[in-house]
Amino acid sequence: MVLYTMVAQGCIECGRCRKACRFLQANGMPKRFAEEALAGRPDLRGIFACSLCSLCTSVCPQDIDPAAMFAEMRREAVRRGQGRFRRHRGLISYERWGGSPLLSWYGLPAGCNTVFFPGCSLAGTRPRRILQLYEHLKQTIPALGVVLDCCTKPSHSLGRTRHSANVFGELVRALQANGVRNVLVACPSCYTMWRDYGGKITVRTLYEDLAGRDIGGPASCPATVTVHDSCAVRNETHIHEAVRKLIAARGLQIEEMPHHGATTVCCGEGGAAGCLAPQFADNWGRIREQEAAGRRIIAYCAGCVHLLGRRTTVSHVLDLFFAPDQTLADRVWVARPPLTWLHRFLLKGKLRRRLKPAIIGRREAHGRVKMKETGPPAGST
Repeated sequence: MVLYTMVAQGCIECGRCRKACRFLQANGMPKRFAEEALAGRPDLRGIFACSLCSLCTSVCPQDIDPAAMFAEMRREAVRRGQGRFRRHRGLISYERWGGSPLLSWYGLPAGCNTVFFPGCSLAGTRPRRILQLYEHLKQTIPALGVVLDCCTKPSHSLGRTRHSANVFGELVRALQANGVRNVLVACPSCYTMWRDYGGKITVRTLYEDLAGRDIGGPASCPATVTVHDSCAVRNETHIHEAVRKLIAARGLQIEEMPHHGATTVCCGEGGAAGCLAPQFADNWGRIREQEAAGRRIIAYCAGCVHLLGRRTTVSHVLDLFFAPDQTLADRVWVARPPLTWLHRFLLKGKLRRRLKPAIIGRREAHGRVKMKETGPPAGST
């Protein structure tokens, strides 16, 4: 109730949050949602059409947090049994498979205290990049481990926080118990989960790590691009700066869009809004297409690249990092379902052969993470 009261009392209905948001344009100001909730009439089903992108919070002159209230309303809907939708089943299944015995894998070399956590989308669409990243990062982190698992951000966004806490908490427990203290992530959503729920484990994006290394020279065909910041990390300026440093190192000129950094817009994937209200989610894509104005967009979230790529030219910054000329010529091959599932399965074996881990693990069918020592190599004494 505290969040509802803060929004009800603090919102002055200035309209700034509605300016770009179709959800609020169609459903009213945050104040309305808060007052209805306080009156015992919360719109618990309608709130699942919100993207949870936090743009409303970012532009609010009163420093209130409507996005936190909307997220709490989803949790309340789940507690009351009103948060289940048939159209969410595919997303929940995607998450479940990501943390299944078939696709999960934990590989920790001897002395490992840092792991690379690629996330679900990147591992499926760009498995080669995962292997390249591992080899690149290993140059300065010789005992680097790799963990293939799902961070459960979908469940967290859908208000299924108890499930998310249990599953993600088991991941954190397993790594901490085996000496892991740091995690490098590629996915902005994974970053927020580790930042908020990772316990004593420190999280950092690999973009920050790469930006501090010898990046290499510029692309042979310099171009002007723009950058889409993930709404999940809209306030993480250190990530924004690292990504732009990687882009500039390739000799590219960056022209910012009106919505960038703290005021970036969602790609349309946020909050699973597109499952129930595609017209609202699609509005974000239209804004991005208009603001890009024909320029290539560079993004650092595989989900953003996929969704915005339906409308305009979008490239992942990791493709630009490892294959700049091919990326700018649109010659980078990116896998699509169902091939992504096969890639994620095969990636486990490829990583095991490269890492030669001292400890391996995976999710069991009941959700627990089982870790075990691999033993000495065959023929050793």
